[in-house]
Order: sequence, then C-alpha cells, then structure tokens
Amino acid sequence: MNRLVLSATLVERGAVRYTPAGLPVIDCRLQHASTLTEDGQSRQVSVEVKALAIGAITRPLSALALGDAALYAGFIAAARNGRGWLFHITELTPVASEPPAVP
Repeated sequence: MNRLVLSATLVERGAVRYTPAGLPVIDCRLQHASTLTEDGQSRQVSVEVKALAIGAITRPLSALALGDAALYAGFIAAARNGRGWLFHITELTPVASEPPAVP
C-alpha cells in the first residue's frame, strides 16, 4: 500500500497551472516537525516535503495561507525529473490553530 498521512504547515505554494487535459495543478512544500519515539528514545524530527495537488483538491489548498497547519493524505510517486519522490495530495483537512492565551 502506498499511503502517506502527514501533519504539516504549508511553507510554499506555486501558482495554479493546468495539465494538457485542463486539470488545475499546484506545486507546494510542506514542513513537518515533531518529537517521536524510536526504539524507546525521544527523537526530534523535521522534514520538508515537495508536494503536488491535482484537480479539485487544489481549491482547499489555495484557501490555506502560508504557515497554516493541515493534515495531508495522499501517495508518493517518482518526481517528474526521476530524482527523488513527490507527495501527491489527495485529501486535506485544515487544523484550527490555538487561539492566543489571554493573560
């Protein structure tokens, strides 16, 4: 199974472009940072991921502001240039940010 679910913030979003078939496409970069446990030890994890949205999912992606957090789901495929991989976003759930604390 090829499925990736990632909580991340949107750090870069390209302009909408279109496939030859007329589907909207958005290239973006997502940033994830967390503390995880590996073999009983805490580990700080930070990663920036190249991602792509095609079709209807471009609408909710366009509505996010840079720095907004969301839960992204999709699959991994080879990048167009054959180097590395690209996260294809198929689902997006915005995550509400915490309201600022009132002193």
